[in-house]
Amino acid sequence: MTARIEIIDDDPAVRESLTLVLEAGGHHVCAADAGDAGLVLARDFRPDIILTDIIMPGCEGIQTILMLKAEHPQIRIIAMSGGGRTGNRDYLELAQEMGADAALEKPFDEDALLEAIRAFL
Repeated sequence: MTARIEIIDDDPAVRESLTLVLEAGGHHVCAADAGDAGLVLARDFRPDIILTDIIMPGCEGIQTILMLKAEHPQIRIIAMSGGGRTGNRDYLELAQEMGADAALEKPFDEDALLEAIRAFL
């Protein structure tokens, strides 16, 4: 099954690699480099699933998740984080408490990503 998937991550290499994997899986993909840009993009692209980083400059991931769920409660959100400079993995647990439907700890492999996507299709 094909999904419309939005990626929100400030790292261009992460956006590029996730886009390649998801498009190879037959999904329609768009990407934003920050939470505020991701919110605007979600209004136009109307994704089924959003993958969002947690630690980003500006509108960070937890705030992005809260705003996305308030505006688009039907969208499934997968939070991603490696803990940033602090190495704190509690961000993913907090993301789920704030509305993320699933969480992936970076780095994750292609199979883990595709399994998380399939769970929502």
